[in-house]
Amino acid sequence: MITAIQEVTGRIAPPDEKATLRAVLRLNSLTKPPGSLGRLEALAVRLAGISKVEQPCYSKRTVVVMAADHGVCCEGVSAFPQEVTMQMAYNFLSGGAAVNVLARQGGAEVQFVDIGINGDITHPQLIDRKVRRGTDNMAAGPAMSRDDALRAILAGVQVAQEAVKNGTEIFITGEMGIGNTTASAAVLCALEGIPPETAAGRGTGIDDERLRHKISVIERALQVNTPNPADPIDVLSKVGGLEIAGLAGLILGAAALRIPVILDGFISGAAALVAKALAPESTAYMIASHVSGEQGHKLMLDRLGLEALLDLGLRLGEGTGGALCLHFIEAVCRIMREMATFESAGVSGSESV
Repeated sequence: MITAIQEVTGRIAPPDEKATLRAVLRLNSLTKPPGSLGRLEALAVRLAGISKVEQPCYSKRTVVVMAADHGVCCEGVSAFPQEVTMQMAYNFLSGGAAVNVLARQGGAEVQFVDIGINGDITHPQLIDRKVRRGTDNMAAGPAMSRDDALRAILAGVQVAQEAVKNGTEIFITGEMGIGNTTASAAVLCALEGIPPETAAGRGTGIDDERLRHKISVIERALQVNTPNPADPIDVLSKVGGLEIAGLAGLILGAAALRIPVILDGFISGAAALVAKALAPESTAYMIASHVSGEQGHKLMLDRLGLEALLDLGLRLGEGTGGALCLHFIEAVCRIMREMATFESAGVSGSESV
């Protein structure tokens, strides 16, 4: 399985320099002062390099919501019981979750993937890629086996490949899983050497006492498992989650196919750190949508070398922040395609602006 993952990562190429240059030249020819659209211009240049065209268009947009359960929930780290993962699954599948609403507004499809829910779901819209029924309690031993982690990554790669085959041109990462901020914080600690008290946040809205307990659970998980920071699969298997692994695979699969990936929040950030550890060049295909209300998220983005487009205090997950950023993507694409140049509009060049 590791060979299959290496085959995918080996296909990740750097952004196209010629398309990047053409995008810069076009931006400078548009009827505006150079650089006056700020970070939208930087986004336009990045998208051109990813997609190899200076005027990209992303008509088919897909939010992939990976869902899984976490054995660490038995430690009382969340304000909600584990059963909520299963209950929310049906809400996603019926179109009633927040990300469904925001995806509809942004013209995106939501694909819901069961990669590790602790129960059985039957629904015509479900994508079943279940690796196992949730993880084990990472505070008492490894969350899963190394093979489970590899299978979950490959499941994410396959979801990306199938979606692109069916026309997807841009991805948004989403997730659902009670307890997954605990696993994501542990992944951040293990991969980047961040202390648990800095990495852990309030997740579903826990109080100070439970936050202190959550930090102690993460500390115990790291002590019990001693994950190897030089081996991202070891980190995933010992303190990660199935949806984190699946999203890492989605990112790698998309990057190998030159498809941009809009990252959502904290859990997506953990997946992105794993993807980066497996293939550093994959960060070129990641777009950070927002800074989460989870305190460790800004650290994740710093380590990824990404700057978020929004800071709205969001901490819902699901892909909500990523779906909101589709409006910026659409704006950038329309500017590159529809805005007049100085020459076409008969306006004097930038030296007179």
